[in-house]
Amino acid sequence: MDTTEILSRERLWSPRVGVAAVVGGLLALLGFILLQGAIGGDANFESLGEAHKNSSTVWLAGAATCIGYLLLTAPLYFLFRAAQVRSPRVKNQMVGIVILGPLLLGLSAPLISGGTQEAANKYLDGNAKLTLTPAEAKNECADDKQDKSAEEFAEDFEPSAGQTPLAACEDKKTEEDKASNAIRDSTLLKIGQFAGLAGGFSLLVGLLYTGLWTMRTGLLTRFWGSLGMAVGFASLIGFSPLTFIWFIYVGILLLGILPASKPPAWEAGEAVPWPTPGEKAAAAMEPEDPDTIDVGSAEVDPTEQPRKRKRRNGQGE
Repeated sequence: MDTTEILSRERLWSPRVGVAAVVGGLLALLGFILLQGAIGGDANFESLGEAHKNSSTVWLAGAATCIGYLLLTAPLYFLFRAAQVRSPRVKNQMVGIVILGPLLLGLSAPLISGGTQEAANKYLDGNAKLTLTPAEAKNECADDKQDKSAEEFAEDFEPSAGQTPLAACEDKKTEEDKASNAIRDSTLLKIGQFAGLAGGFSLLVGLLYTGLWTMRTGLLTRFWGSLGMAVGFASLIGFSPLTFIWFIYVGILLLGILPASKPPAWEAGEAVPWPTPGEKAAAAMEPEDPDTIDVGSAEVDPTEQPRKRKRRNGQGE
């Protein structure tokens, strides 16, 4: 593609992709917040109880996350292609990884929501299997009691009326075992978690590669290109909001509503690499007019005769 075709295509698609990036980032962020609020509790049996009580919110979070990630496929693919037409070193084989990450994460969201509801129903209906025997629960609670003070133990395992903290601990261990087994036996949850893990690794690689080449070709500044590479790791370890915020920035950049204009590589239709710190320092030291040589502040009178130097013996030259 020549420069005219590149610029024409990017001007046509930039607004559409920008909208997809902003809306997708906001929807995915909304889904993340809703899910965190709907599934609370420190233990699995508490989380399943909250998920059952807030089932509509869990489904809404899954739908918002799904649509959000699917929309985020567009800006990541657009950035990859924009870098590719500006540098022949961008490998076309990586496009599959770039697309696969957001797609898998989007598909995993409703599966995880459905699997969570499946596990919650099984646990609350009393159909979850129990693998922890009463003796094992009693021994685990005895060990916990030895490792903590009496007040800490009573605080962690708050007993109900007429119940000792040790008995409350055994009940909690039993319920946790049943809830964990219900989660482990959910087929939908297994598929969703596997798709999410594969999607997370794919998104990590896609963001690393795309962020690197958008920075090298000058499509993104060094800061935002480096941040794009970093948010892939953040998403993988659970800090997804950083990833969504980065995509929202990309969308705003493509829409052209930032106070600062786009980097020059967008208008040039070719790579405009950012200068290195050494190149910036060298440019700052160059005079504005290279033909001007500063010989000092004092002006030289061409009619003035040079003074004779005296020899050491007092005679002039």
